[in-house]
Amino acid sequence: MKHVASCSFGKDSIATVLLALTLNEPLDEVVYCEVMFDRDTSGEVPEHRNFIYETAIPAFEKLGVKTKVLRAEKTYVDLFTGKITRGPKKGLLRSFPICGRCAIQRDCKLKPILRYQKSLPPDTVQYIGIAKDEPELLARLGGNQVSLLDKYDYTESDAKQLCRQAGLLSPVYDFTDRGGCWFCPNAKMKELRHLYDHHPNLWAKMLELQALPGKVSEKFNRTMRFSDIDEKFRREDAQESLFRRAA
Repeated sequence: MKHVASCSFGKDSIATVLLALTLNEPLDEVVYCEVMFDRDTSGEVPEHRNFIYETAIPAFEKLGVKTKVLRAEKTYVDLFTGKITRGPKKGLLRSFPICGRCAIQRDCKLKPILRYQKSLPPDTVQYIGIAKDEPELLARLGGNQVSLLDKYDYTESDAKQLCRQAGLLSPVYDFTDRGGCWFCPNAKMKELRHLYDHHPNLWAKMLELQALPGKVSEKFNRTMRFSDIDEKFRREDAQESLFRRAA
């Protein structure tokens, strides 16, 4: 029987791998799916991507576990610029994914994972990083899916501490409490502010997409256009500059 760990390299999935290795749970490989913004740009926040490839994957290899990296054929830009082929909105760009029904999650992450799972033996056990204090998520586990965090009574806080002790806590936790693509419509304002402040090249890519004509929706998330968020941050910077001058 083969055992694989699904890993986003967030605290819960890394803690799962660490538990498997330290408590002699069988583990054959770690599987990671990288969502891409375009052919050359990762969807991971740069700090997290650097952590994955420069710290976490090498650490797993030293511990004797290889990481299988998956990527979809399509990217965020492919889906954004794809055109609707029927109905009253035919010909319009599909544009920003819908919150709660993310086509990026479906086509750029789940599809390659499901495709890979079909290549595995049918009795393969899949370790999923869900903590014991996430009962709603635990209730969704089925088949050969197993939570080692639940098995060994690890909460989200415990998982974070385990990663920190092992030197394998992603730097994204310095500015957010969740993982996700840097273009995620569910991103919190502080995550977007981090992107605006520290990765202006990525911010500019989103503004370029916002400027494209003929989109089915102008909204980046449920309430705002990306250009609205950009204007909000610019106003905040201008106000802060005035306060500094007055001081």
